[in-house]
Amino acid sequence: MTTPEAGVPAGTPAPGAAEGGPDRGERAWKGWWTDVAAVSSFVVLGFWITARLWLDPGQSLRDNRTDQAQFEWMMAHGARVLTDFAYPFTSDRMNVPDGVNLMANTSVLSVSLPMTPITVLFGPRASFLLFLTLGMIATATAWYFLLSRVVVRSRGPAWLGAAFCAYAPAMVSHANAHPNIVSQFVVPLIIWRTLRLAEPGRWLRNGVLLALVIVWQAFINLEILLMTAIGLGVVVGALLVGRPDLRRRTRPFLAGLGVAAAVALVLLAYPLYVQFFGLGAYQGLSRLIRGYSTDLASFVAWSRESLAGDARTAQGLAKNPTEENAFFGWPLAVLVVALVWWLRRSVVVLGLGVLALLFGLLSLGREVQLNGRGTGVPGPWAALENLPVLHSVVPTRWALAITPIVGVLLAYGTERVRTLAARHPNTRGQIRFAAATVLTMALLPILPTPLPTTRLDPVPAFVTSGAWRPYAAGDRSIVTLPLPDSHYAEPLRWSARTGLEMPIARGYFLGPDTRPGMHRVALFTATPRPTSDFFAVIRRTGAVPPLTPQTRVEAVDDLRYWRAGAVILGPHWYADALRRGMTELTGIRPTYTGGVWLWDVRPLTD
Repeated sequence: MTTPEAGVPAGTPAPGAAEGGPDRGERAWKGWWTDVAAVSSFVVLGFWITARLWLDPGQSLRDNRTDQAQFEWMMAHGARVLTDFAYPFTSDRMNVPDGVNLMANTSVLSVSLPMTPITVLFGPRASFLLFLTLGMIATATAWYFLLSRVVVRSRGPAWLGAAFCAYAPAMVSHANAHPNIVSQFVVPLIIWRTLRLAEPGRWLRNGVLLALVIVWQAFINLEILLMTAIGLGVVVGALLVGRPDLRRRTRPFLAGLGVAAAVALVLLAYPLYVQFFGLGAYQGLSRLIRGYSTDLASFVAWSRESLAGDARTAQGLAKNPTEENAFFGWPLAVLVVALVWWLRRSVVVLGLGVLALLFGLLSLGREVQLNGRGTGVPGPWAALENLPVLHSVVPTRWALAITPIVGVLLAYGTERVRTLAARHPNTRGQIRFAAATVLTMALLPILPTPLPTTRLDPVPAFVTSGAWRPYAAGDRSIVTLPLPDSHYAEPLRWSARTGLEMPIARGYFLGPDTRPGMHRVALFTATPRPTSDFFAVIRRTGAVPPLTPQTRVEAVDDLRYWRAGAVILGPHWYADALRRGMTELTGIRPTYTGGVWLWDVRPLTD
């Protein structure tokens, strides 16, 4: 195998590394310390971004409390798989009685299982926060070693590219409670193992190793795996077209690729069957979510979590603070185009440029948006969005895949600058000064700021003390007000705090809409029921809808369907209205205990 740029066989020492002489050990020692410094800087950046969460345990991510609660629940599920030997791919601890298809959700088993000791000893919040922080650090570290050992083979450019891959605006945006997306540390491993497939005589071993990292990534995030596969396909295709000398290695490459595909398919066959055909499987995302696209203006705008950004500007260019998938800014956008033109003789750079353009076009969705308004121009995604698998992709996230492409291009560009400086010693200072100025202008405005947080209400003592247990006996559930969904997910955090021992009705998850004519497209909760709609109105408006005898009958039916043992109401803006609504629905007077209002509904559901 060769490096993409220079054609140097993989594993060949860097220039001068194999030479004898008294300074060989000194260079190795200096290189080791450079690696330590690089990784240390990634650690500092990771903790800088999540600093407010570490400094105050009572804080939650302000811009995405619901996803944080969901991931805390997922971390508790992973621990339960090992401590209670629970089935890993579905769960009956949320959305009683139907349960949740966790393969069709972000179950992150690749991380939640090995982090079980942290979850058990320190709680799901600690494991979530560690997952989020270490995910970014590990991503930067993995890209650094791939770039410095395989791609550009130079530590300085590798550090710059890796730092961008992990801490670019899009990644910091997803750090708002999407640890499965910012944890892309397996992606460089997949790239590395794919490039190694071309080694003659090792197709079997290399194929198996590639399959293992593919499976690892599949249990972190399948969306990132899909984008990685497409990206690798384009770059490898560019290499085969532009580098005839590599074609003689096609045979071992294809043999290893076949082994990787076969082994990965065998290992993932059953989990994928559960995901697509098991209980709780759905048929693609709703048309509303599939309409989440990247605004054309966002490619040159500043993210709200960037040094130069602000929420007011970014607000109109992204659906929410967690989906700012572009936001490179004008200087960096111009620099990337200039780098592709300057390095156009490299087939890899051209391939990366084409790939970035492809991902950018796909991210525009079914209609191109400009400054928050539709242009009437159809995007390429309109022809693809209903295809199997692709109907479960949020189109704006194709722009997220541009981030590592830009990171690699920055590494290539700075390495070329180093080469020019070495070849022209008389102007070395001027070359370096010009390069540093350009990079500063492009990258300084997008430096990340710490994620904003907000204070959470503590988990009620009714939950932490186990006072709920008598009401959940006999396979019953605890119904919470408001009922959890994508707008209110605190009950998931409460359940996670109990190690998922407290089962809850409904929840925040992706599940099929089973209403007639809805074709089982995904909802971000269970299919609506009359009582869940009743309390959703109160949660939104603070007003109790008119009550009829039919409303009360439906409420009892729903409580029986949920196998409710108790209904509880914790702190909420509209707690008075919610309490009044539940009391009038059931005729049961609540009691205040352990920080919650409690309705014992067992007499109604027996």
